[in-house]
Amino acid sequence: MTDAMSTAEARAWLPLGAPPRHELRRRVEAAGEPSEGRIDLAIEADGRLVGEIDGRHPRWAVPPGVWEIGISMFASADRGRGYGREALGLMCDRLFDREGAHRVALTTDLENAPMRAVAERCGFRFEGVLRSFMPGADGTRRDYAMYAITKDDWTALRAEGDGRAPTTSTEGTD
Repeated sequence: MTDAMSTAEARAWLPLGAPPRHELRRRVEAAGEPSEGRIDLAIEADGRLVGEIDGRHPRWAVPPGVWEIGISMFASADRGRGYGREALGLMCDRLFDREGAHRVALTTDLENAPMRAVAERCGFRFEGVLRSFMPGADGTRRDYAMYAITKDDWTALRAEGDGRAPTTSTEGTD
């Protein structure tokens, strides 16, 4: 996993770099269950590790019922194939159905148009810009776009089956 997260291409979208080995070990040992305020899952396609997604509910950092999602696709060849959209939908299902989420938020670089489009296709609403939010690889500060969706909105999208909240595999889309 460290190798996949350490390529030049992955580093461009992982501004804080790959987590240290002991953190990756903790994540793997948690086996997809909440651990230290996180749920970490791999995104696989055709038996390959293509990305990662995590749900975060840091104790004392966010109100009860509020979760944040982080997602990274490691190689451009795996972007635009629906893997991220499917992973985002499955993580939202998990957070709303099993973890007691009432609101799920995500942030992405303001210039990351593909991720912003995926968030919007999944029903997330743009809430604003976090100025000078994330350190860039070159040492400058990057602006980030903030998106969120509520449990009520997610439930309504699921009931409508309008295609924004993925209900089945999205192979061949995005």
